[in-house]
Amino acid sequence: MIELIHLVKKFGDLVAVNDVTLTVPRGEFFAMLGPNAAGKTTTLKILAGLMRPTSGSARVCGFDVQLQPLEARRRIAYVPDFPFLYDKLTAWEFFRFTGQLFQMDDTGIEANVQELVTRFHLDDFVNQPLEGLSHGTRQRVAIVSALLHDPEAFVIDEPMVGLDPQHARVVKDVLKERSAQGMTVLVSTHQLSIAEEMADRIGIIHNGRLIAVGNRDELRRQSGSSGQLEEIFLSLTAEGK
Repeated sequence: MIELIHLVKKFGDLVAVNDVTLTVPRGEFFAMLGPNAAGKTTTLKILAGLMRPTSGSARVCGFDVQLQPLEARRRIAYVPDFPFLYDKLTAWEFFRFTGQLFQMDDTGIEANVQELVTRFHLDDFVNQPLEGLSHGTRQRVAIVSALLHDPEAFVIDEPMVGLDPQHARVVKDVLKERSAQGMTVLVSTHQLSIAEEMADRIGIIHNGRLIAVGNRDELRRQSGSSGQLEEIFLSLTAEGK
């Protein structure tokens, strides 16, 4: 499970995340929507342990990300919107390196890599240096490496960046399957269609605040709109609110 508890992050006078509290239970697929500079990416970086909150806390499976970082990180995977990969490594070398970071043995790494590589159509690329791969292929490599240790919580920022429709479908299917098997999924995206198609619940963040949380019917009631998710989103994030 993922817990954000009165999370605040300030950059000087700018309040990027403003008292965000959220619980995402085991096995839920949760989508976080928001305009540019709403605070989505900052929230995810705090959850991943890459940034310290000004106040408040984040927990993964009951472990505080700041106070118990190793226990939290064993259970979480994080894929940023622009993943960092070691360009001189081949995809296979990068997978092996990632697995070893999570203290996986070679047998476990190889078994998980083979299953995921086939599923993500990466068989032709595993022995190629990462620097020569397309952006979409690198994105798939990043997602496979994040899934390699069977995380209990999976956090991804803009998952479909650079992916063609075929591979976007693969990512959607795999994440939804893993969620059904108990993995908690938190996706931050600008693409309303992803949230509408896949999420059990949706959170809308605006000006650093989590202003609405719920399924589509609950969001309709909160927004006073009876339309599609786009109309609900625009109503809740309208200037002046």
